[in-house]
Amino acid sequence: MNAVEHEGGSFVVDAAVLSVAFGRPAAEIRASMQDGRITSRCEKGHGEDAGLWRLTFYHAGRALRLTVNEDGEILKRSTFNVSAARSSIP
Repeated sequence: MNAVEHEGGSFVVDAAVLSVAFGRPAAEIRASMQDGRITSRCEKGHGEDAGLWRLTFYHAGRALRLTVNEDGEILKRSTFNVSAARSSIP
């Protein structure tokens, strides 16, 4: 599997990518996604950003943002602090 798979308008991100960003084991990442401790948002690009997506994951006051193309290639990756309230917004 590539780090990001894109099929039918949905994305699957390898738990290892989130594991590195949040400093947690991959097994814990999967459990945190299932129970809502990690939330995410997917935004489709328009205009000059057409063909790009921004995938943002929130956990424990931190965010991981990935900008990917139609093939799921990660073009940009950033992590940053967010408020605790923001980190639980899907």
